[in-house]
Parts: sequence; structure tokens; C-alpha cells
Amino acid sequence: MSEPGATIFSFCADPSSIDGFEWLACYLTTAKHLSIYWSVGTVLLLLAITAPVALLFGFGGASAARSRVWPVSIIGRSYIAVVRGVPDIAFFLFFVIALDQFFEYLRHQVKCPDWDMPIRQGNDFVVCAAAKLPLGNAPQWMHEVYGFSLAVLTFSIVFGAFAANVLYGAMRAVPRGQIETAEAYGMTQRQTFWRILVPQMWVYALPGLSNLWMVLIKATPLLFLLGVEDIVYWAKELGSTKTSKFTDYPHGDWRMWYFAGLLVFYLCFTKVSEAVLGRISRRLSRGQATAAGEAQRKAALS
Repeated sequence: MSEPGATIFSFCADPSSIDGFEWLACYLTTAKHLSIYWSVGTVLLLLAITAPVALLFGFGGASAARSRVWPVSIIGRSYIAVVRGVPDIAFFLFFVIALDQFFEYLRHQVKCPDWDMPIRQGNDFVVCAAAKLPLGNAPQWMHEVYGFSLAVLTFSIVFGAFAANVLYGAMRAVPRGQIETAEAYGMTQRQTFWRILVPQMWVYALPGLSNLWMVLIKATPLLFLLGVEDIVYWAKELGSTKTSKFTDYPHGDWRMWYFAGLLVFYLCFTKVSEAVLGRISRRLSRGQATAAGEAQRKAALS
């Protein structure tokens, strides 16, 4: 079966009659190539959703770890230690399967109460058809949204643990004198936390969170482990050797060029991220009793 020869250009009707730049323009605008362009949007969407959700997990974990309630503190510290101690790939491979089966198990208990067969049958996990996620007759977009949602949750939990460790250290870095002064003015523990500790901790947390953001960007190729067709998957798929038997645009092994394009994409993206994070850091350091804040004050006086 051949790919459709028609693209957005009228001269692409007969690929065998063109060459050079026109051939390349037609090749890069085929319907199948749109998949890799869409996958770039998938990666950006993953980052846009995962970053704030992971930060929320991290803030919750850090707050729990410093809690004076012993069980809450144990939960927070365990979350940070366990998730950070497991390799990302192992966690992704295990957690997604376990989470998927957990959801299906809960649905199975509700939707199929009369089921009289064991759910665990050797190595197989078997639930009734009504409990499957998503359903077998569900449209393709529901399967993709479900897989993407699992990916977001998995990334958020993993990087949330690292964020929790960063935020926990940042909370401890806020000068104790600031807290004692707030308490001396009659602020409650909750008021001190939200009005004094949280606003000041960000300047200490930002360097660590900046590094974590860069690591998160570099970790997006792990999406293929979660069943999401990301840019690495499509670079490998489209770059591999194509013969005239299967495509209107045959070519040799071009994976090196596709991966080189990904290299440029990630380098440009991290460069933009560095510029944005630098501006945020300068903004947060303004007026703070830190080395960066002191440097800003000296620069203003000179």
C-alpha cells in the first residue's frame, strides 16, 4: 500500500516526476509526516500540564515532610525517598501498568458484581468487558487521551518527588529569624507558613526547579514507554529505510538526520527555557537577602 502522493503542493501529484527541493517539500508535507509535527505539540502539551501538576505534588510532599504530625511527615518523606530512589524507566514501566489495572479493578467491582471468575489468572489480569479502560469499542481519540493522561500522571508523580525534595530544602533555607519575627508579631503557624515562608522559599528553590525543568524536557522521549507516539517514535519510524514498494517517497536510512533535527529542537527549547528562567530568577531575587539580591542592589547603586 502506498502513501498518498498529494500534499499541500499541487506539483506533488506525481512524486516520480519531481526531484530536488520540490521532492523534499512534497516528502515533508505528506499526511504521514503530519504525525511528527503533531507529536511536537503532544510533547509541549505534556510539559505545559505536567510542570504545574508536578509542582503541586512537590509542594504537597514538601509540606507533608516538614509537618509536625508524625504520620503525615512519614508519608511525605517516604514519597520523596521511594520515588526518587527508583529508576525512572522502571517506575514508568511498573506504575502505568499497576495504575491501569487498579482503575480497571475498581470498575470491575462496580460494574460486574456477579463475576465468579478470578481476576488474576496466572500472569493474566482479566476483568469483564465493561470494566476495560477505555472500552474496546471506544473511538481512537479516547484511547489516545487515556494514554496521555496516564503519562501526565506518571511524569507528575516522578518529577513531583524531585520537586518536593527541592522545595523541602528551600523551606529549610528561609532564615529562621524571619519565622521567629512573624511569630513574635502574633502570626499563627498557618499565617507564618503562607505569608512568610512560602513567598520567600521560591528564590531558594528556583535553581533546583530550573534544573528539574531541564531534566523533564530531556525525559519526554520516555513517552514511548507509556504507549504515546512522541517525536522520537516518529523520527525512528519516518527515518528508517523506505522502499518504493511501500511509499511514494523512497529513501535510505535517514534516522541520523531526523535525530539531528530533534537535537536542534531540544537545544533551542532549552535555550529559550534558560532565558525565561533567568528573568524569573532576577525578578524573585529583587529585594531578597541573597547573593543575587545583593548583586542587584550594588548594580543599582553603581
